[in-house]
Amino acid sequence: MKAYPPLRAYVRDNGHGQPGIDFSDAAAVKVFNAALLKKDYGISHWDIPQGALCPPIPGRVDYIHYVADLPGLVKKASAVTLLDIGTGASLIYPLLAASAYGWNCTASDISEASLANCSTILEGNPELQKNITLRLQSDRHAMFSGIIRSGEYYDVTVCNPPFHASPEEARSGSIRKEANLARSRGEKVNAADATLNFGGMENELWCNGGEALFLKKMIKESKQFASQVGWFTSLVSKAENLKPLKKLLNKSGATDVREIEMTQGKKITRILTWAFRE
Repeated sequence: MKAYPPLRAYVRDNGHGQPGIDFSDAAAVKVFNAALLKKDYGISHWDIPQGALCPPIPGRVDYIHYVADLPGLVKKASAVTLLDIGTGASLIYPLLAASAYGWNCTASDISEASLANCSTILEGNPELQKNITLRLQSDRHAMFSGIIRSGEYYDVTVCNPPFHASPEEARSGSIRKEANLARSRGEKVNAADATLNFGGMENELWCNGGEALFLKKMIKESKQFASQVGWFTSLVSKAENLKPLKKLLNKSGATDVREIEMTQGKKITRILTWAFRE
C-alpha cells in the first residue's frame, strides 16, 4: 500500500485477522494489479477499460520467465525481440518483457480500442516507449501476416489465445469461476448475478472454434514465417488440446516442439513452443 496508495481503499480483513482484498471485485483486482506492476516492475501507470481482461500478474510474468529460458534467448539477453499476438488492452506481456528484461517488443491486436488504451499506458511510462511498438492487425483471420514485415526477425512470439468457443461458453466459465471464489469464502453465488472478476471483452474471451481452432490456425500460418521467427509460443489452457496440436506441428514440419507446464496455486497452464530448424 505504501508503493500504491489507491490499493488501501480495497483492503479488508480476510476473516482470519489478516489484510486482504476481495478477488471477486473486478475493481479491486485491477487496482491490485496496478500496485504489483508499480512495486515489482516500476510500471508507473497501468489501467484498463471497464470490461477488459484483467490479467493475473504472477502467471503472466511466469510465462515471460519460462520463455526467457528457451535455447538461444539467454545469450541474447536484452537484445531479444518479442511479438505479442493479441496483446489486448492491458499490454501485459510487452510491459513485463520490457521492464524485466529490456526486450524490444511488438504488440499486435485486432482491436483499435485496445491499442488506444495500450498507447495511453505507454504515455504514462515514457521509459518503456522505446522498447514497445503497437501494430493493428486489420485481418481478423490472420495472426502473423500483416504484422511481421519483410526483413524483420523475432526471437519469440507469445500469445494468450481466446479460451472459449462462444459467448455462452464464456459466461458459463465466468459463473464457475465466481462460484469457486464464493465457495472459498463460504458463500453462495447467484448465477444470474455472476460476473467475471478478471473481465474480458469479446475478442479476448472467445472466438469461433475456441482455443483449439485458434491455435490450429496459428500453427498453419507460422510455417510461412519459419525464417523470421526463432520460437513460436502460446499458452494452452485445455490439456486435451495438446495432443492434436502436437500432431499438427509434426505434420507441419516443426523440428523442435516443447511443452512447458506452469503451476500457480492449484491452476495448471501449459506453454506450447515450436520452431522450424533446417
